[in-house]
Amino acid sequence: MSMQRTDTIAGKTGQGRWVLRLSVLVVCLLGIITIYTTNMLLTQRFTETTRNRAEVRLTFYVANLMSELQRNSIVPQLLARDPELINALADGNFALSTQRLLSFVDEIGAASLMLLDRDGRVVAATDRNRLGEAHRGDASFVNALRSNATVFTLSETAQGGYGFVYSRRLEENGTALGVIQVAVDLAKLERNWASVSDAVYVTDSKGTIILSTEPRWRGLDEAEALRRQTPPSAIEMALRATQDWAALPIDAYLRGEAVLRREARVPFQGWRMVSYTAYSSVRERVNGVLALEVMGFAILLAFMFWFSSRRATNRVALFERESAELRALNAALQNEIAARKQVERNLEVAEQTMAQTSKLAVLGEMSAAVSHELNQPLAAMKTYLAGARLLLQRKRPEETLSSFQRIDDLIDRMGAITRQLKSYARKGSDAFEPVDTRAAVSSALSMMEPQLKTRYVQISRTLPGGPAMIYGDRLRLEQVIINLLRNAIDATKVVDDPRIDVILAVGETVTLTVRDNGHGIDDLEQLFEPFYTTKQPGDGVGLGLAISSGIVNDLGGRLTARNGAGGGAVFEVQLPRLKTAAQAAE
Repeated sequence: MSMQRTDTIAGKTGQGRWVLRLSVLVVCLLGIITIYTTNMLLTQRFTETTRNRAEVRLTFYVANLMSELQRNSIVPQLLARDPELINALADGNFALSTQRLLSFVDEIGAASLMLLDRDGRVVAATDRNRLGEAHRGDASFVNALRSNATVFTLSETAQGGYGFVYSRRLEENGTALGVIQVAVDLAKLERNWASVSDAVYVTDSKGTIILSTEPRWRGLDEAEALRRQTPPSAIEMALRATQDWAALPIDAYLRGEAVLRREARVPFQGWRMVSYTAYSSVRERVNGVLALEVMGFAILLAFMFWFSSRRATNRVALFERESAELRALNAALQNEIAARKQVERNLEVAEQTMAQTSKLAVLGEMSAAVSHELNQPLAAMKTYLAGARLLLQRKRPEETLSSFQRIDDLIDRMGAITRQLKSYARKGSDAFEPVDTRAAVSSALSMMEPQLKTRYVQISRTLPGGPAMIYGDRLRLEQVIINLLRNAIDATKVVDDPRIDVILAVGETVTLTVRDNGHGIDDLEQLFEPFYTTKQPGDGVGLGLAISSGIVNDLGGRLTARNGAGGGAVFEVQLPRLKTAAQAAE
């Protein structure tokens, strides 16, 4: 019996060893499969998150760059109208010009301001060391003298970087006096990018890097810039092999580290922005989860060996203790996961709130614009309906039908206005065609006929004998003319002999002038700001001139305003002239 019991115990012992070995093998295989699957799934998930964040960050960078360029592009236009600078160039007295520029530079946020005379000599500058420099042959100076608009110039500096300059001609009575130059400080954007992303650069339309968080990349294309990195060390090559095994979508290597490449278009002269984002955060997060899994399987294996070497009573006690620890660890992990989910939900709510706020802001602007642009057709319809009612009472059906036809035309026009307002944000040129400005002026005056009949206003119209052709959208041009006529009518309400002059002239450009004999303009600086108005509540919302200025800019021209020498306000619209084939041949 003893022999049988011994054989039985030996058999059970041998059987237990084979069960233990098989269990260990199964656990190891399960661990390998679990770790491999977890690595693939989490890598894919965290990589997608990193890619989305990189795209959002790149969009934010592009918006900051465009905001900086647009903010500085307005400065030359404002300084070109500064009477002190114009008088200094005309008189040749620049004693106070530098101090005048210094008073602007802090508020503007530009890198520097320079005033050049007509010979290209620096006569005033925020950097006094540049006084007396000659820039007669610089492209920024030459192009500004040749153009009536603000000119942007990109030039390479002696330090190996690039300079970004807006310049505009200063003139008096049509005579060029000099040029004002505004240097845009884009280096601060590079510093901000360097503190967040691994590498960011901007290329021009030719693919040359002009802005970069890596200074040695400037002036190169992307392929050459990546080749100029320091050769990888043995450790970096080993890290590359590890990253390749991780199945990351590697676009390039930066400083020996795998990076994700994202590219976005900058809506300015064909520029493009590219960012490189390292995968280090992805690997850290994935490795953290994998470490927990490895630790779990290691604990499981250790527990199996420990369980096999102890008695049943000890194994049960220790099993309960280990279970309690695992439960505590699981609870801690669940709390951490819950906290992270709560943070993600808060972030999602904040993003939704921001998006909703932006939508409401756009909706408010569009509603105000629609209300403003439909006021004139509605007023005209009211007048025509009153006239039609009177004609019906007098049994004059033919004239009544004519009034109804005009009302139908106004309804079509209102529909066209609402469709046109939808395209304000796009600023497209799909609806552009050759337009005779004379016809647009006549149509606008016909549109204003009902308002002109309500009170006496003397209208003087001067039109050229030949066509005044431009390339644009006739409906939007008529909206500009109607807005200017309506403002002129409102401005002459307080004078005894109201008069409005409409003058259309054709030269190098097509120029439309609307002049009234009212009290003039009090604040020229805020005149074209949205929602700025001097009218009483209910008479206007202050969007007419802002919308008109945007339309004229879309047509390639500019809208200016000034006070007339004899009183009243003068609005001038300058548009590029569309030359006929015969004129082009001449």
